[in-house]
Amino acid sequence: MTPNQSYSFPGLVVVTLYFVFSFSFVIYTFASPTFHHCRHDQRDVLLEIKHEFPVNESNRVYNLSSWKKSSDCCSWEGVTCDDKSGKVISLYLSNIPLNKNSLKPNSSLFKLQYLQNLALGNLYGEIPSSLGNLSHLMELDLSYNELVGQIPASVGNLTQLRSLELGDNKLSGKIPDMSRVQSLESFDVRRNSFSGSFPTSLFTISSLQFVSLQNNLFEGPIDFGNTSSFSKLSYLNLFHNKLDGPIPESIFKFLSLDILDLSSNNFIGPIPKSISQLVHLTRLRLSNNRLEGKIPGCLWKLFELKLSNNSFSSFEKPLQVYDREIMRVLLLDSNSFRGPFLHWICKIKKSLMLLDLSNNMFIGSIPQCLRDFTDALEVFNLQNNNFSGTVPDMFVNATELRALDISRNQLEGKLPKSLHNCKDLEILNVESNHFKDKFPFWLGSLSSLNILILRSNQFYGPLYHQNVSIGFQNVKIVDVSHNGFSGTIPAFYFSNWREMITLNADDEYMEIIVHYDDHYRYSMEMVHKGVDTEFERIRKDFIAIDFSENKFCGNIPESIGLLKELHLLNLSGNAFTSNIPQSLANLTNLEALDLSRNNLSGQIPQHLGILSFLSTMNFSYNNLEGPIPRGTQFQRQNCSSFMDNPKLTNLKDICGKPPVPSLTPQETEEMLKPDEQVIIYWIAAAIAYGPGVFCGLVIGNIFVSRNHEWFVEKFGRNKPRAVIRSAR
Repeated sequence: MTPNQSYSFPGLVVVTLYFVFSFSFVIYTFASPTFHHCRHDQRDVLLEIKHEFPVNESNRVYNLSSWKKSSDCCSWEGVTCDDKSGKVISLYLSNIPLNKNSLKPNSSLFKLQYLQNLALGNLYGEIPSSLGNLSHLMELDLSYNELVGQIPASVGNLTQLRSLELGDNKLSGKIPDMSRVQSLESFDVRRNSFSGSFPTSLFTISSLQFVSLQNNLFEGPIDFGNTSSFSKLSYLNLFHNKLDGPIPESIFKFLSLDILDLSSNNFIGPIPKSISQLVHLTRLRLSNNRLEGKIPGCLWKLFELKLSNNSFSSFEKPLQVYDREIMRVLLLDSNSFRGPFLHWICKIKKSLMLLDLSNNMFIGSIPQCLRDFTDALEVFNLQNNNFSGTVPDMFVNATELRALDISRNQLEGKLPKSLHNCKDLEILNVESNHFKDKFPFWLGSLSSLNILILRSNQFYGPLYHQNVSIGFQNVKIVDVSHNGFSGTIPAFYFSNWREMITLNADDEYMEIIVHYDDHYRYSMEMVHKGVDTEFERIRKDFIAIDFSENKFCGNIPESIGLLKELHLLNLSGNAFTSNIPQSLANLTNLEALDLSRNNLSGQIPQHLGILSFLSTMNFSYNNLEGPIPRGTQFQRQNCSSFMDNPKLTNLKDICGKPPVPSLTPQETEEMLKPDEQVIIYWIAAAIAYGPGVFCGLVIGNIFVSRNHEWFVEKFGRNKPRAVIRSAR
């Protein structure tokens, strides 16, 4: 056809339609995904598997409702097919709520010969050796099940395996020889019961990058054999086993190591200096061992350094000048360090988030230079050392600070007012120092404050001032015992302590998550149910008030009955007068109540007998009268819980015999040794002539007139303490 020729109309239409359909087909071909139907034999096997492992179809998020014979199995939930052949190559059922079942040796699962990726959940029983027949497997995930027994030796036949995840089961025995699995990159068997010697052969696999053997029972020394210097291993976690001996030099052949965790074992000796060869190391965790000696200077370059609970005693100087603004976590607690504060820490400046130097023998003052490095600081723990002097006003820029523990030192003066800037502060512990200050009303505005511990200092004055807001709406634990606080507490004092009235917490534990998943847990010791109790972890729903051993007088505030979440209440050793508030019967969660050694009168409220959780109580050394409540918890108490209340009428129901009459003050004085009399009279005199003459006279009368046993018990034992500790 020449250019001058024209198409007829019908011919033009045909040609036009041809191009339109051709173009549309091309567009459809490129725009639509390639769609392949799975093979019928693969579909039938999957339906057999569905029959073997039925699911709860009521789960609308994850179920197997799409697994129907009428549909293409490549589109089924958890199923992936090969794009070309339609063979099933991946089966991810770990999120499907399968009914709990065992993986049988003749399971239809093993007919899927082309599987490359397999993840199953809700399994129990042993791993069958048939698993070794899936020779194309590259990823196997059977973690978070209830599998028992050993890893079958047939797993060594999976020569193409790259990732093996068996963590969080109940597996035991030894790790089989994996030397034939030369493509393995990730090996995770954490939180099982594997035992025996360290699996040396595992580390001959040069492709290995990630190994987690944590929380098992491996024992003996570790040895990495003929490890290649070309190893790709970057993550090695041996946390919480029974490994011992020195840290071997061979571990430093893994030049690609980024994270090394050997904590919670029984390693001994020093850290080898050859650790400096690990130039890519960023996180080193050696806590809870028996290591000793000097800390190599090359470690100050790390992002994270955890050396808690060892016997390290000193530090080497850095081998070179490092950029110390990289360090985020430094845990040196519970070692044998001594001498002044580590001034080089100030050079870390604004990067440090967690610093713990507690339970050592550091002395001297806390340096002023710390003001320059608190910007990012979240946890600062100097507990149980011998630091002295005043605390620098160093918290002006510490807006990220969440926990401060400077307890059990020799610190004095006043609390730094710059703490007012720490809007995220959750715990403040200054117990057992020599602070001499009025009650820090200004802390009441910190809305995140959960734990306030001021015990065993020289704080004084009232807890309430009419021109100052009470605050403390979210406080859960308050311990101001063994101080010199005085005066009356108004009836409405506790009415705004919101977190104790209506708790907004579950049954989890108090902790701080510092960068990534680093859990720093609170630990505390206080008098609970009459006994010094250490709480290694503190539940978020534990609510406690301890105002004991002060000089409070007047009525017990009626508003204390609003604190329905309260578990522990200790008001002993004060000069409270009048009746016990009836509102205490509202404290349905109360477990321990101590009102002893006051000047309370009237009856014990009968409704306290309905408090079913109240297992420990003490009303001794008061002027109470009338019947003891008939509640079961009251009848189970020791007679001493009610002693020296001569007007209580039914003591024989608890004591089994009439109570022995209390000694008169004159008889008590005759029984005391001369030096003890002097001590008590001096205490009484000091209180009587201090602030608040009336309250002092009442307390002086209590000191002199009561049996001497309580005095020796309270002041002759070690002081209770509260501390913050890390997770490891």
